Amino acid sequence: MAKLKNYLVCGGGMMGSAIAQILAGLDGAHITVYDVYPVDIEAKVRLNTKLLVEKGVITEADVDAILSKISFTQDMHSEGVANAEMVVECVLEDMELKQNLFAQLEEVVSTDTIFCTNTSVMSPTEIAAKCQHKERLCGTHFWNPAFLIPLVEVVKTEYTLDCVADTVMEILTEAGKQPCLCKRDVPGFIANRMQHALWREAIAIVDEGIADAETVDKACKTSFGLRLPYLPPLVNSDMVGTQLTWNIHSYVLEHLADNHEPSPILKTMLDEGKLGFRAEPVDGKRTGFMSYTDEEIAEINSGLNEYLIKMLYDK
Repeated sequence: MAKLKNYLVCGGGMMGSAIAQILAGLDGAHITVYDVYPVDIEAKVRLNTKLLVEKGVITEADVDAILSKISFTQDMHSEGVANAEMVVECVLEDMELKQNLFAQLEEVVSTDTIFCTNTSVMSPTEIAAKCQHKERLCGTHFWNPAFLIPLVEVVKTEYTLDCVADTVMEILTEAGKQPCLCKRDVPGFIANRMQHALWREAIAIVDEGIADAETVDKACKTSFGLRLPYLPPLVNSDMVGTQLTWNIHSYVLEHLADNHEPSPILKTMLDEGKLGFRAEPVDGKRTGFMSYTDEEIAEINSGLNEYLIKMLYDK
């Protein structure tokens, strides 16, 4: 693989700033962040790295080194944009916006610049629709918080060249991520398909009165959820044996949720204003499947990064 040096991140929000931070870890790289609005990238990166510094995972000097490789522009025709050898798009989840951005970029960058779209739900094949060189575009689905979660799903469209996907996989690996290749552009890619299959069953258990929401989450956290990082589904199947897996599935699958639309309980909750963390507080609590004080919500939000740092770095 030819060593790429110049990277462009389009969109300086939460994901864009984190991805710029990740790419800045590449040896000799320079990252340009482009946004139509002014963005304080340094402030975002320092916020991302604050806990990592406090926990001793990295130093302030490491953060300074990362920031020294990142520049910001609002000029689509600037040198940093024009010289980009790989682009990661992180704009809003709006199909036309993404399509138009890549079409505009084709007028500025080289014909062999690699295009990546960081979308969690939209089809990269459809995003490439207005591109002249569709074969250079693939999906790169970073998981939030991107500067901590190792996974990036590299999604091949029906046009993506193997060499493009391979190069992106190599770059992400060098940047410290654990990329996984999604060979086909399908809704949900890989991990979200598994995640929402679990959510569907969890919601169905509540909806059918089998257990309440707190019990469902407790059952998940104190059983298979605890061992998943070490014993993922298909290794687990191999451990117990294909015959046992077949026997269990022959008995249980017909009883699992297989609805192809959102559960009615979600519609009822929406109508009742039970929006989870985003609900209006009633008697000091915001309600979804369960109820939370603002202090509990803040603890869950801040605790996630602490948990991930402990899991990943033992700090």
